[in-house]
Amino acid sequence: MIRPIDLLCQNRKDELWQMCCGFIDLSMEQFMAIQKRLLLEQIELLNNCSLGNKIMRGAAPRTIDEFRKQVPLTTYADYCPDLQERREYALPAKPDRWIRTSGYSGTYDIKWVPWSEPFATECEKVSAACALFGISRYRGDISSVTEHWKVLYTVGGLEYASGAFGDLMRQAFNFDFLPSNPDGLPFTEKIKAGFTQALYEGLDAFGGLPSVLVAVGEQMREQPSKPDAAFLMAHPKAMFRLAKGLAKSRLAGRPMLPKDLWDIKVILGGGTDSAVFKKRVEDMWGRRPLELYAGTEGGIYATQTWDYEGMTFVPSLNFFEFIPEKEHLKWQINPSYQPKTILLDEVKPDQNYELVITNLHGGALVRFRLGDMIRVTSLRNDNLNIDLPQITFYGRADYTIDIAGLGRLTERIIWEAIENTGIPYVEWTARKEVRDDRAVLHVYIEPRHRDGLDETSISAAIGRQLARLESQFHHNPYNIYDAAVDAVPATNASQIETTLLPQGVFAGYIAARQAEGADLGHLKPPHVNPSDRMLSMLMTTPTPAQVLQPAAAAR
Repeated sequence: MIRPIDLLCQNRKDELWQMCCGFIDLSMEQFMAIQKRLLLEQIELLNNCSLGNKIMRGAAPRTIDEFRKQVPLTTYADYCPDLQERREYALPAKPDRWIRTSGYSGTYDIKWVPWSEPFATECEKVSAACALFGISRYRGDISSVTEHWKVLYTVGGLEYASGAFGDLMRQAFNFDFLPSNPDGLPFTEKIKAGFTQALYEGLDAFGGLPSVLVAVGEQMREQPSKPDAAFLMAHPKAMFRLAKGLAKSRLAGRPMLPKDLWDIKVILGGGTDSAVFKKRVEDMWGRRPLELYAGTEGGIYATQTWDYEGMTFVPSLNFFEFIPEKEHLKWQINPSYQPKTILLDEVKPDQNYELVITNLHGGALVRFRLGDMIRVTSLRNDNLNIDLPQITFYGRADYTIDIAGLGRLTERIIWEAIENTGIPYVEWTARKEVRDDRAVLHVYIEPRHRDGLDETSISAAIGRQLARLESQFHHNPYNIYDAAVDAVPATNASQIETTLLPQGVFAGYIAARQAEGADLGHLKPPHVNPSDRMLSMLMTTPTPAQVLQPAAAAR
């Protein structure tokens, strides 16, 4: 079996592009033909395994129409305890690896999803495609891709989806991770060690968490790193790189930034994190992050291409169905209602859909509701002649705050509004609260500093940004925003409250959760709709500074 690394080593780069990126040249008819062929193969596997019989409730569909009519939509609870206990004998195919994600507190702390060997092999090609799209300037432009790129380790362990994607990309192109020996290091120490090694080995790419890279860039700008003399003597290349970076920054009349030290070829990011921080990442690192839509449950669903605009679905990893937003709302009102789905060739532009996937290549998840909302921005990319629908990640379907007058606010919309205000913040969380029979959006923000910050002014600034974002997200069905006017209507301003939290509260919360033994995915409160317990814990947990004060007084 030929893999991407084989074609790269043989300099067969046209074939490499076609193998990994050729799906963007499919017509809708060709895309759907691939989807349906692979789904029929998957149905056969499901019909012959105990998990398939359980999920399909005794049905044995033979056609795609029968499959969609007879098999119910599912959530992770339908697969317990089989996936939770990793019962390989029940699966449609033997897993090549088990991937975990954080679960839901109080139900199950970890969700496990199996990836079969054929699924992982196909995911390797798609992971490679993302890197190729990130480096290309036009269709087929991959002449600069080589082996042994230096890639910063900004992803989780191999048991997490981000770590699995990184590992598959490493296999595809024989990239070298920095640091060279990350095993046993906590995540923050991996990042620190990777940057230290990059000072003398160079840095070509990274991916996973753009917010981490923004935080590092902020730290470099505010407190430039000063390696000790022994390190510089041992690594003269690092000394030269730092001197060159310092000269660049002084010529630009600003503090040193990462782009002064490295010429980054590819940055990959995903979901809300990438969308919100893309401008700041580019300013600091000199390269825009290529946005992916991916997850534990189904690998990579869609990716941007070299124009960094809408994302295109990948046909070969999952069979896609779409719940129209109106159907989703019917289900929200009546949870026993089974929402109707449509296929990709039936979606319409400027509409939101909840995504439903069925894993292909022996995967376990069947008509699985991811809980994600996507927006179809157009039915094709005219500039690049991609004849497939273009989408953007809209937000978590269950992470929505619906307030009359403000609209249906997702994590991404609120985050972008906060980011666009220019408020210097560390972290935030928000939820719907009631004041005298009136719903408000209450935003809790930990600022980097409190100088000149006023909660009322911040609320007004967030309101103005929400108004401006209406033209992009169309999140407000109440039609009362006027994006051309800076002033926010009084009724909107009164619907937003801001509380400035003490500095260090999020770090204190994370420390407290770590002490409780919480899983990685449960260390921080969610950005949207934190529970009463989470919010109370956030408001009352001592900050690191408060913890140190008694110790200092005792001394």
